[in-house]
Amino acid sequence: MHYKKLGGLRAVMLAVALAVGHVAAQAATLDLDDATIADINGAFADGTLTSEKLVKLYLKRIETYDQKGPAINTVITLNTHAIEQARALDKERRTKGPRSPIHGIPIVLKDNFDTYDMPTTAGSLLLKGSIPPDDAFVVKKLRDAGAIILAKVNLSEFASGSGGPNGFSSMGGQTLNPHDLTKGPSGSSGGTGAAIAANFAQFGLGTDTGGSVRGPSSANGIAGLKPTYGLMSRDGIVPLALSYDTGGPMARSVYDVAVALGVMTGVDPADPATQASGGKFDTDYTQYLKRGSLKGARIGVARDFFKQSVETDYVMESAIATLKSLGATVVDPVNYPDYLLNGRNAITQAISGREFKVQVSQYLATLGPQYPHSLAELITRAEAPGSGYTNPWRLNAMKEAQASVGGLDEPEYLVARNEGLALLRAAVTATFEKHQLDALIYPTSPKPAQPIEPAAPGAAAGGAGSATNIANRTGFPDLIVPAGMTKDGLPVTISFFGPAFSEPKLLAYGYDFEQATHARVLPKYTPALAQDRITTGQSFAAAAP
Repeated sequence: MHYKKLGGLRAVMLAVALAVGHVAAQAATLDLDDATIADINGAFADGTLTSEKLVKLYLKRIETYDQKGPAINTVITLNTHAIEQARALDKERRTKGPRSPIHGIPIVLKDNFDTYDMPTTAGSLLLKGSIPPDDAFVVKKLRDAGAIILAKVNLSEFASGSGGPNGFSSMGGQTLNPHDLTKGPSGSSGGTGAAIAANFAQFGLGTDTGGSVRGPSSANGIAGLKPTYGLMSRDGIVPLALSYDTGGPMARSVYDVAVALGVMTGVDPADPATQASGGKFDTDYTQYLKRGSLKGARIGVARDFFKQSVETDYVMESAIATLKSLGATVVDPVNYPDYLLNGRNAITQAISGREFKVQVSQYLATLGPQYPHSLAELITRAEAPGSGYTNPWRLNAMKEAQASVGGLDEPEYLVARNEGLALLRAAVTATFEKHQLDALIYPTSPKPAQPIEPAAPGAAAGGAGSATNIANRTGFPDLIVPAGMTKDGLPVTISFFGPAFSEPKLLAYGYDFEQATHARVLPKYTPALAQDRITTGQSFAAAAP
C-alpha cells in the first residue's frame, strides 16, 4: 500500500493499525522449560495442548537426553501406558472437566514410592521387578487428582549413598548431573533432581531423611521442599529411618512445588505422624504465592554454614542483598548453639542404623515370596555367587547395620529419639524466638555439585558442613530455591527454613525471591528441543483491521 496517497494523519493511523494487526497475528508461545502447571492448564483450556501431546514432548526429551546423547540415565522404569493414560484423561477433561490442577500432568517418582502397576526397587537389583500390593498414600492422591506417572527414577540405593559413587545404585546404575557430566546429581533423590532439571517431567517426588530432597535440588538447580514431619504420609515409601523420613515435591518452580504439595497433604490412618497435621494442612498452597511477601519479614542468616566455597558464598551474599531490596529485615548473623552443631550427628547415628535394620525388614516382609524379607536376607542374596550385585559400598553399610546395631527398645536409642530430638527442636525453636525470626536462610549445599567418584575413606556421609539434617532432626520444613550459578556453570540454591507447619510463609518468601531473580537455568547438556516451544493461540482475540 502507498501511504502517501492517503494523506498525512490517515496514513499514520493506517500504518499503526497494520503494525498492531501484525502483532496480533503472532501466535503466543509457551516454553516447556519455563512453563508452570498454571501455564500448562492455560494451554489445555484453549485447546492448543493436550495431555497426550505433553506426555509425548517429555518422552522425546527422555529419549534424546536420558537414553541417548549425554545419557543422563535417570529412568529405571518407563511407564509404557503413559500415552494411553493421557488419552483417557484428555477424554475425561472434554466430557467431565479436570479433576484438579494436575489433571493430565506427567510426573516422575523416586523409585522408593510404591506403585501398584510398576516395580518399586529402592534402587536395588535385589528387588528387581518387585511390584507392591498398592500405591503409596501420596501416590494414590496424585493419581486420583489426574497425574500421570511417566517414570520411576534412580536414587542412591535404599535412599543412602553409603560412601559410593555420587548418584549410583545397583538397579539404576550411574545418574549424571545435566549441568556437568563429571559431577553427580547428589543423593539420595538424585534421579528426581536430574530428571526435573533436564525437563523430563513437570514435577517429581523425592524423599528426605537428612537432605535427600534438598541436596539433589541444589546440585541440579531446581526448587524443592522438605515439608514438616507429618504433613505428607510416609505410608508406602521404602523406609530408611522413620523418625526422619518424609517425601517431598521437586520442581522447576516454586509454584509447581506448591501445587504438588497441596494435592498430597491429608491425615492418613496408616501413618500416625500425619495426625499432627490435622487442621494445619492446606490443599491449595498457591494462594500464598504473592509478590511482596518478603516485605517486613524477619529473615535470619545462618552463618555457621558459610565459608566452604567462595563461589557459593558470593551467590549467597547476592541473594541476601536481594532479600533486603525486597523489603526483608535481615538479621545477620544468626548462630546455632555449639551443642546443636556438635551433637546432631551423634543423635542421628544412634537412631538411623537401628531404625533401618528393623523398618526395612518390616517393609520387605510385605513383598512377594521370591524377594528378601529382611535385612539379613538382603545381605545373603547380595553375597551369593552369581547374584550380579554391583554395589559393594551399600553392601558394606548393610552388613555394618546388621552386625553393630540393636533393636528399638534399647536405652541408647530411646534416649536419642525421645530426648535428643526434643533437645534439638527446643534449641532451634529458641533460636527463632530469640531473634524473632520468620525464617532462616542458608546455602542448601555449602559447595556446588561434587564429582561422581566414591567418597574418600572416613569422609562424613552427607557432608558435615551442611545444615540440611537439622530440618530432619527437628521435623521443621525447608524450601529450596535456585539463587545463581558458579563461573563453571554449577547451580547454587538458597534454603528458607522455618518452624513446624510454616510452609505458607516459606513458599511465599521463596516465590517472591524466585520472581525477583529468575536464577534457574536449563542445564547445558539438556538444551531445549525445537518441539519445546509450543504454539498456544493468538496474542489478541482478533487482528486489527
